[in-house]
Amino acid sequence: CFFFFKQKTAYEMQRGLVGSEMCIRDRQLIEEKLEKTGKKKEYEEFLKKRLIECGWKDEMKKQCMEIIKTKGIEKIKLEDLTEEMMPKGKAMVPETVKNELLQKIQDFIEQDPDYKPQYLSLIHI
Repeated sequence: CFFFFKQKTAYEMQRGLVGSEMCIRDRQLIEEKLEKTGKKKEYEEFLKKRLIECGWKDEMKKQCMEIIKTKGIEKIKLEDLTEEMMPKGKAMVPETVKNELLQKIQDFIEQDPDYKPQYLSLIHI
């Protein structure tokens, strides 16, 4: 159960790092290109690795265990735990990790032959 939660959280955070101001079409274009080139999987693995290295995973596990202990394992569902922890998890990602991932995405976009400078102004953390 916790493994599923970690996977979903890392993926959702990665998606959330590509700015909310970016129009849907441009975000979809970038996500499609990331998927086609295999960079999406590479960046997800990078993010998972960095979250483990910086202690984020251990802190999330600790907070999850505290919630489970407080509410009781019989009374909590995975969906409820995920909903409660998602905003905390996003907020706990160190700025350095966010910036490293953002730089990787920016570098990818700049290397794309269809690169348009406005993409970079639309990506933010």
